Amino acid sequence: TKKHLSRRTVLKGAGTAIALPLLDAMNPAATAWSQTAAGNIPHRLVFVGFPHGAIMKDWSPAQSGRDYEMSPILEPLEPFRDHMTIVSGLRNKPAESPEPHGYIERTWLSCVAPWDAGVTGAEAGITADQYAARHIGQDTRLPSLELTTSQVGAQLAWRTPTQSLPQERNPRAVFNKLFGQGDTEAERTAIMTETASILDRISAQANRLQASLGNTDRAAVSDYLDSVREIERRVQMAMGQDNSALDIPDAPVGVPNDLDEHFKLMFDLMALAVQADLTRVITFSMDREASMRTYTNLGISEAFHPLSHHGNNPGKQQRLVQIQRYHTQRFADFVARLANAEEGNATVLDHSAILFGSNMSNSDRHNNDPLPSAILGHAHGRIKGGQHLHYPQDTRFSDLLITLFDRTNIPVESIGDSGGTFAEV
Repeated sequence: TKKHLSRRTVLKGAGTAIALPLLDAMNPAATAWSQTAAGNIPHRLVFVGFPHGAIMKDWSPAQSGRDYEMSPILEPLEPFRDHMTIVSGLRNKPAESPEPHGYIERTWLSCVAPWDAGVTGAEAGITADQYAARHIGQDTRLPSLELTTSQVGAQLAWRTPTQSLPQERNPRAVFNKLFGQGDTEAERTAIMTETASILDRISAQANRLQASLGNTDRAAVSDYLDSVREIERRVQMAMGQDNSALDIPDAPVGVPNDLDEHFKLMFDLMALAVQADLTRVITFSMDREASMRTYTNLGISEAFHPLSHHGNNPGKQQRLVQIQRYHTQRFADFVARLANAEEGNATVLDHSAILFGSNMSNSDRHNNDPLPSAILGHAHGRIKGGQHLHYPQDTRFSDLLITLFDRTNIPVESIGDSGGTFAEV
């Protein structure tokens, strides 16, 4: 029959609403995916940034083209080589400043000097994620999602030249935002804490839905709801680890003590958000500039920021590579979830474009040239993948942002000092 399940179907209960991933039942029988509303799978654009740049000799492969040898820092992404485009030689000249750390965060996705430095114009300083939210984020419950695992606030996303968007670091708050109902955060939290699990609230409706689906869709819905339940369990465990009773300043409820778990929770929540089409634009900071975090989980006791001033000391550089590779490993877990999430006749990763990089190059010199940048995903086949592109030194980083706009059907033709797109991407 031509009857099918709406793409906007949600499972509702008191205080919760769980959207579903794309199912075969959302496609009318004997109709090609490309000819249906369900088959009009959206573009997703995700920005994942890390601070303090990279040891570039361990980030950039020595060879360009397709037959390159994977670099040490990017090696955790080897399973996704066909989906990855490494872009070298890029410079973000407008971000260069004698006061680097504050500029680094707020200029990565805008490619203009900050508003308070004298840049004028109504649009100057708006970041790429917020341009994307205007064009591909208006049909979702959350036009964009701003997250971080930084110990204090980061400032990557700017809605206007003078208004940054706060990046949430508490997994419980993110979980409530994605799956809770209520007009305010306080109301959502109050409703959500009335019972042990949001899935208990929608179990009857979920069972009725499952009875109406085919075997493939039943398995897909079951796997998806199992993922939601597992993340909810981990969020609740994180709440139990709260240190607010200790003499630790600004220890928010629900933030895990374990850094691995914090990264995994946030990335898993991001994966669920895009899979269920709750948002199509995400900006995530893995840490902030001038971070004083210590990576004791890696056996490194020095704080991140002082270590980043390595003075070309081989031992310090190697410890930085450890941290940078660790960030890539956690990011690779996120990529794997999208690669394993089937959607239509492909995967969520196939339909996404993810920029992974930093607005700093050599952290000892605080320079912005050349920047570490990699794209994951095929953007519905519009990004080739599987290659290392090495552009001439001083090529504009802003042109990479414009290229991402072009590949994700965002009608924005310029940002910062951009001049055009990269045909090779």
